Amino acid sequence: MRKFLPLYLFLCLTYACGGDTNTEPAAATEAAAAQDSVTVTTFGTAPEGEARLFTLTNATGMEVDITNYGGIVTSIRVPDREGNIADVALGFPTLEGYLGEDPYFGALIGRFGNRIANATFQLEGESYELPANDGPNTLHGGPGGFHTKIWNATPTEDGNGVELQRTSPDGEEGFPGNLDVTVRYTLTDDNELRIEYTATSDQATPVNLTNHSYFNLSGEGSILDHVLTIDADAFTPVNNTLIPTGELRAVEGTPFDFREPTPIGERIEADNEQLGFGQGYDHNWVLNSGGGGLASVATLYDPSSGRVMEVLTTEPGLQFYSGNFLDGSLTGKDGINYELRTGLCLETQHFPDSPNQPEFPSTTLEPGDTYSSETVYRFSTREESK
Repeated sequence: MRKFLPLYLFLCLTYACGGDTNTEPAAATEAAAAQDSVTVTTFGTAPEGEARLFTLTNATGMEVDITNYGGIVTSIRVPDREGNIADVALGFPTLEGYLGEDPYFGALIGRFGNRIANATFQLEGESYELPANDGPNTLHGGPGGFHTKIWNATPTEDGNGVELQRTSPDGEEGFPGNLDVTVRYTLTDDNELRIEYTATSDQATPVNLTNHSYFNLSGEGSILDHVLTIDADAFTPVNNTLIPTGELRAVEGTPFDFREPTPIGERIEADNEQLGFGQGYDHNWVLNSGGGGLASVATLYDPSSGRVMEVLTTEPGLQFYSGNFLDGSLTGKDGINYELRTGLCLETQHFPDSPNQPEFPSTTLEPGDTYSSETVYRFSTREESK
């Protein structure tokens, strides 16, 4: 990973060491940089050890809270079109909420995001059995996945992020190989939350890392009036246990066509078998970008607040989940009960069940290779339509 000179050292080399006694540029830059900060506080005690909370603050006043327990993004605080700040990420006020059976609020997911059919796969002639935690299937790396682990965490040298690292040992949740994982969260002054994942393994193993944040750009209430755009001509239909059938189905003429901005509630109750299987949207879209370089793949807009969230990724797929299993039984931050469809997920990923579906883009990481993935959530505002 590339390393960068700390800002103060760069300024020293540029101005002081160069003999230029004009200190105004350095002072101005240092004043701006001082507004970017990482604050570390105690968040509680998990079974594996102490959990800490890292608060990232940028020059515009946007704040993101991340804990080293499960790599969870616990809060994202951004302004609306009037400058009013709200928390647009669902979550709990204390660690205890995340230690219970929560629906992966904000979690770092691994080794394999989404589902693996029948909790088993074959790789290089070997069969691997995984714990089933979603009916007959394995979901989000299993019950002891990355979202349940304490990660080694340090603020980044540039002062606007946090880097998490851990080694997932051979056999953890049934997966082969010792997997060294690094996840870097960065908050930019352009109101971007950037998430960069890298991993290496000493054995061939499936890897599919993602973030499972639930978003509500209003801060609370229903997300059905949120307007969604997804740059995808196809999606992967599923069976009744939400495992892809292997087909890449065109979105044309279906409730899954979000190529033009569409309110989420407009077609969510349509008489459609796929919507019935998911009790709403809980499907993978086949992104037109194809998973090459970083590309803009989706935009979410809340007309009431003016908040906009653009999603950029290097991944080939996007799981849109419309919060169908939220039922009001969970009380989150500020005493808010999370009712049906009060949050949504836009999870960047490779396709579900890829280890069992050779026609899908491969998720196999070979020894000597490096898994690399990047996702950006970019926040802005839009003026009210006249």
